[in-house]
Amino acid sequence: MFGMGLTEIFIVAVIAIIFLGPEKLPNAMVQIAKFFRQIKKGVTEAKETLDHELRLEELKENANSYKNRFQETAHELIETAKLDNIYNDTEIEREELEVVKEEKKKKENKKINSNDDRRKEN
Repeated sequence: MFGMGLTEIFIVAVIAIIFLGPEKLPNAMVQIAKFFRQIKKGVTEAKETLDHELRLEELKENANSYKNRFQETAHELIETAKLDNIYNDTEIEREELEVVKEEKKKKENKKINSNDDRRKEN
């Protein structure tokens, strides 16, 4: 205990008996035991608090890591969505061009038909 051997403990006990006397010694030993118990409890609580803080720091690091991953994924999704929008816009424009081409063909066919009808009449 505290780096003391049996001989040192015996010497301390003899000195305590001499200074405190046999009447006060049991009460003093109880008080010393309570004191050491409180110190042990305080050290244990400090250790638990330190462990808790270290775990909190680790959890914060993990949370930041997940947050960064989430933000990266969100940026990737946004970029993908932009590309999809561009693709969709291009598809819409293609469809509109096809409609315009069809209308143009119809007009040309009507012109050709009307020219053919005029020739037939003449």
